[in-house]
Amino acid sequence: MNAVWEKFCTDLLDAGNILQDEIVPQDPLTQAEGVRYLSRLLRYATINCVEYTDPRWPSFTSAPNPNMRTKIGADNPDNVYLRANISGRHTYRITGTRGNVPLLTFGSRVNRYHIDGTMLQTGDLHGHDLPVDEHGRFSFIASVDKPAEGAWLPLAPDSNLISVRQTYQDRVNETAAELSIECLHPEGEFTPLTPERIGARLTAAVGNVSGTAKTFLEWSRKFRPRANEIVDWGQDFFQNAGGDPTIFYLHGYWKLAEDEVWVIETEVPDCEYFNFVLQNFWVESLDYHRTTVYINNHTAKLNDDGTLTIVVAAKDPGYGNWLDTDGHREGTFAMRWIKADAHPIPTSRVVKAQDA
Repeated sequence: MNAVWEKFCTDLLDAGNILQDEIVPQDPLTQAEGVRYLSRLLRYATINCVEYTDPRWPSFTSAPNPNMRTKIGADNPDNVYLRANISGRHTYRITGTRGNVPLLTFGSRVNRYHIDGTMLQTGDLHGHDLPVDEHGRFSFIASVDKPAEGAWLPLAPDSNLISVRQTYQDRVNETAAELSIECLHPEGEFTPLTPERIGARLTAAVGNVSGTAKTFLEWSRKFRPRANEIVDWGQDFFQNAGGDPTIFYLHGYWKLAEDEVWVIETEVPDCEYFNFVLQNFWVESLDYHRTTVYINNHTAKLNDDGTLTIVVAAKDPGYGNWLDTDGHREGTFAMRWIKADAHPIPTSRVVKAQDA
């Protein structure tokens, strides 16, 4: 067998050991979703570690992608995620058509998921800071040194990633931005692929799979002891994993018997966007293409006093905003307040279905 391929397969087999970690539920559903999760991470990793690796010739590729069912680290069902491999040694121009999706953000990062599960922030630029012409087009520079004029996404010398979030409120009636990226001075000659280079890329891909899986396994390990509670764990924890600084994150764990209902109640601040998403053990959103597993500020029905009630249960209890557990007995969740004037922490309680 080719030695490069054999090493790749062996390394990938080792990444699967995560399925037997002591914290991982061993029921058939969680284990099946775990195998699927690893396959999704591999698809993502080969696209971004084997292909599109030269920072002189970057392209925006899909990160968590609803069409490809790639879900990573509390993916937001309302988001379009894009990423490009870059280097702080170079200067880039990003151009695009703005569209009318409400929220658009760009971030430069040092992606260290394969090392220590972090993604260090080195710069951010938000859609409202972009000058847009009469045709809806914009352009800005990403570089270490600030340009003399125009919008700018700061890079650090060790930045290796530009990430993009676009957040819908109403996918039917909103249009996402279309983006492209170019390196302005792609110095150096093209060199053909070698066994050593493809081997290094495959090793990086497995490192991405293993590092990402371990990162979010630790999230579940952290949250699980306080199941059915909503806690502010400290925003640095989520920002260090690549979060958007305009977002206040509430993550946690839920666990319910078949006849139990989790009732969540909260005030709603003045904000550009909020949502609440049910996820599985692997910190993937549940199947929002098929059933109702999340709400946002466009779809949520508020109470007469302006507060919000969410009910999580296997069956609709007939009040509040019902989210379907979709055959799961436990998993994780995410709640986001974006650009909010306050960050209320919801209260919650578990009740029997007949008492709900």
